Amino acid sequence: MTARLPSLNGLRAFEAAARHLSFTKAAQELNVTQTAISHQIRRLEEELGLRLFVRQSRALTLTPQAADYLPNIRAAFQDLRTATDRLLRTGNDRVLTISTLTSLAVKWLLPRLSTFQEKHPEIDVRITTSTEVVDFRSSNVDAAVRYGRGQWPGVHAEWLMAEQLFPVCSPKLLTGARALKQPEDLARATLLHTSTTRDDWRVWLTAAGLPIQIAQNPSLTFDLAFMTVQAAIDGLGVAMGHTAYVADDIANGRLVVPFDISAPSAGYYFVVPVDRPVTPVIGAFRDWLTETAKTQAPD
Repeated sequence: MTARLPSLNGLRAFEAAARHLSFTKAAQELNVTQTAISHQIRRLEEELGLRLFVRQSRALTLTPQAADYLPNIRAAFQDLRTATDRLLRTGNDRVLTISTLTSLAVKWLLPRLSTFQEKHPEIDVRITTSTEVVDFRSSNVDAAVRYGRGQWPGVHAEWLMAEQLFPVCSPKLLTGARALKQPEDLARATLLHTSTTRDDWRVWLTAAGLPIQIAQNPSLTFDLAFMTVQAAIDGLGVAMGHTAYVADDIANGRLVVPFDISAPSAGYYFVVPVDRPVTPVIGAFRDWLTETAKTQAPD
């Protein structure tokens, strides 16, 4: 026998109140009165036959049963939102949402995106960025560009381009009394780090045969790679360049490569969920991205 589902309004009230731990804030979010929220919660508790909240004078807490129940309810509402969005987008083959890393978007993708717009003016491209791996199940993202080894569960990954690691700096750091002339000079330079890829310097120093202790020298650290690159352009120190992030700045003379030593890194992949069809719009963007990476990625 299939269990009868509780009231949808009660579940919405429960999810909002549990998220805020406040009937007042839940009421504001759902545009109802606090009394309505209280009644819906009480009715839901009666349907379920258990208490969901511990009501205190100045605080609201979840019972252990409610805390266990909440993640599944939250996931169910997210699935409903996602399914509804996909339903409303059905037939609209002009919209394409792409997720990628913030720094890759700023330093590589956006400067090249106009060529895709010129080729496909009928497609509405939406770029979203994050430092986290996109969850296709709970988002409206159609495809993504990921950095790594190409092995992620639940997605089909297509190779785009490789990455190399090598120091980069402003041209002005190659002149003067403390000019960088050989790799050993890094021991007295300010190194620029990105917090999410702090091992890059150690990888390159090992490839160059230099002590990895140099990576522990006085340094500046930034959250995002494009900020690290900008700091190098501004002459604040020496950054560990990723080819995609620094290619244009090297070509335009804003950065130079002081040493002819590089180390291999991971690469970029175009990924789509395995359980969704590749629409003509996704295919068009994939083909353009693949060709652009092939012709414009630095050697």
